[in-house]
Amino acid sequence: MSEAPVAQRPVSAERIHPGGLDPLVVPPRARTGWRVLPARVGAMCAVELQKLRHDRTELYTRAVQPALWLLIFGETFTRIRAIPTGGIPYLDYLAPGIIAQSAMFIAIFYGIMIIWERDAGILTKLLVTPTPRSALITGKAFAAGVKALIQAVVVVVIAALLGVAMTWNPLRLLGVAVAVVLGSAFFSCLSMTIAGIVLTRDRLMGIGQAITMPLFFGSNALYPVAVMPGWLQAISKVNPLSYQVDALRCLLLGTHAHLALDYGVLALAAALGILSASSLLGRLAR
Repeated sequence: MSEAPVAQRPVSAERIHPGGLDPLVVPPRARTGWRVLPARVGAMCAVELQKLRHDRTELYTRAVQPALWLLIFGETFTRIRAIPTGGIPYLDYLAPGIIAQSAMFIAIFYGIMIIWERDAGILTKLLVTPTPRSALITGKAFAAGVKALIQAVVVVVIAALLGVAMTWNPLRLLGVAVAVVLGSAFFSCLSMTIAGIVLTRDRLMGIGQAITMPLFFGSNALYPVAVMPGWLQAISKVNPLSYQVDALRCLLLGTHAHLALDYGVLALAAALGILSASSLLGRLAR
């Protein structure tokens, strides 16, 4: 009888790979820290925008209000010339303010979505992932900015059809996009901060409706700061919407503005909004 074949001794993993275990056996070391943060922010932003692909109704319905502002309010006050605008037709003066207003109206109720995610159990699942809370909030904030940017394109098209003389310089339009995204990021974070305080949709809706119009009328969206009473001028100077409108007017119409100050205020407001919303995210998920 022939001898049974001798079983070969298994080759150790160290002999397969001199430096240690086979890289196909051991998973690569996970990226940590700041290197993974942009990817996670981008992923959260993409998840938020996926919702828009399934239901575009919000974009269509929200285009009605800015169209009415331009068609009725803008055309009427252009004819009566009641508001001094420095030689610019009032409709032209109004258009950047309506772009900022429509972007703010989209972002200011963004906290309702995060409360819905809390009620559906989605927020709890997101919080147990390795993704930092600041990345979750930043992704949602910039998703709100992209939604507002789509709305801004609609307003620009309506304004162009009405004969508003705007620039089509690509660099200036890029600056408009940055201003819209930064402003929307701040207002969406403000909404999520309020959501972390009040914890319910009904309360958030009430507070959102209470602060939206004061923010709008307490800015330079409808009239110059110079014609405001003193107390309203003080409010306008601390209102981020005023700096957003100022940047949009400069870029679209070529009016005088302090762009460095405008972008600085918007970036600082967005950063502070992300910090405050991130700090309250855990309270919202309890």
